[in-house]
Amino acid sequence: MRIFHLSAECYPIAKVGGLADVVGALPKYQNLAGLQAAVVMPFYNRKFVHENTFDIVFQGTTLLGTRRIYFEILKEQTDTLGFELYLIKVPGLLDRENVYSYPDEREQFLAFQICFLDWINWSGQTPDLVHCHDHHSGLVPFLMYHSNLYRRLAHIPTVFTIHNGQYHGAFGWDNLHYLPEIDFYKTGLLDWNGGINPLASAVKCCWRFTTVSPSYLQELSISSNGLEYLFYVERDKGVGIINGIDTDVWNPETDPMLPEHFNATTVAKGKQKNKEILCERFGLSADKPLIAFIGRLVTEKGSDQLPAAIESSIKEHGDKVNFLILGAGDSATEMSLNLLKQLYPQNCNVFIGYDESLAHLIYAGADFLLMPSRVEPCGLNQMYAMRYGTMPMVRSTGGLKDTVIDFGDDGGYGIRFEQVTVADICVSVTRAVVLYKDTRKMQTLRKRMMALDFSWDRSAKEYMNLYESLIPKI
Repeated sequence: MRIFHLSAECYPIAKVGGLADVVGALPKYQNLAGLQAAVVMPFYNRKFVHENTFDIVFQGTTLLGTRRIYFEILKEQTDTLGFELYLIKVPGLLDRENVYSYPDEREQFLAFQICFLDWINWSGQTPDLVHCHDHHSGLVPFLMYHSNLYRRLAHIPTVFTIHNGQYHGAFGWDNLHYLPEIDFYKTGLLDWNGGINPLASAVKCCWRFTTVSPSYLQELSISSNGLEYLFYVERDKGVGIINGIDTDVWNPETDPMLPEHFNATTVAKGKQKNKEILCERFGLSADKPLIAFIGRLVTEKGSDQLPAAIESSIKEHGDKVNFLILGAGDSATEMSLNLLKQLYPQNCNVFIGYDESLAHLIYAGADFLLMPSRVEPCGLNQMYAMRYGTMPMVRSTGGLKDTVIDFGDDGGYGIRFEQVTVADICVSVTRAVVLYKDTRKMQTLRKRMMALDFSWDRSAKEYMNLYESLIPKI
């Protein structure tokens, strides 16, 4: 079974969020399970491209509206990532350094989708199934089934995965001319709220859609930035499959980014050594519970509540708790966190930006990971944390609800709270501070969470079962 994953991001080529981690791992585990999974993504002028060798396997031209564009399909020679990697290069559109935030982003991703379809339509590289990820590839199902140009592709099943339903990629009908030779009787499949909506179109046209956790599938009918009714109507078409993590990359026994390796047996000693190195770097005491936050400083992640919650917790617990923040985003939140760093240098430090090696060290050295998310379709950070024996403190939403059981419940190992408020976060901090004092219980809970299986082996099998249910329908 040959599968093409179509995505705007893939780790380590280009990463902005969790989408890249998923697309960089799922195909590898699917190949290990016996599929022929490949990734197709835009070309980015980045380090990975310069450090690896690519062959041009296809060249062509296509129309983007009234503009004829030249494109190339490049294949990485050695399959170094554990799967075939194809990059679509279009001079001036798909040859840039960054993934998003260009003024012609609409044309950028339309070109990506059209060039992909032209390639598989004319090259003979016909997959058994096309798996699209998020709105950047959301028009592919519609074009495969309702464009005369791609009639020979109409029998191929499509699966569409929603990593974040808040982003639709919508644009106006005045841009309809960018789409190639569509059946105008089918334009209702493109429409939502008076515009062309790629995410809505994908949900309508794909054979099945998936979300990255079962709870998020239910939540989309309640909160999806205007698509609630669509998800309610199409609910029987949806499947919730919890994301996995790459346990080869995220392994405290072998992680090359850690100064001290450890496993479930040596977790106490290993975490303490990493914690000492981490705290020395940021001027914090390794004798106090260390609560960390890793992520984008945006409202979606609940980061706007962090400054007030941290200050209230420091005032309540005095010198008994430390905080470390790694992230970037909203400038007001960044400013407030930097101010806390100045006001409470013995209890709080901040790294504005993102550093992959530092993130690994924080997962290994922190005692708790705080995730007060308003929206979290799946969440990977809590899984990384548990893999490294760090207890997640999460709001009960989406995948956080599906992967974290409160330690007060039977078989639990984490801390959960209900609301994204300063009060709820502070109560969780208090629970963490009290729990930290019980060394024996902390070690028991650490070993329990490290024994959990969040690998892609389990999730990849669920996707395989979904694919197999569709292929016989051809």
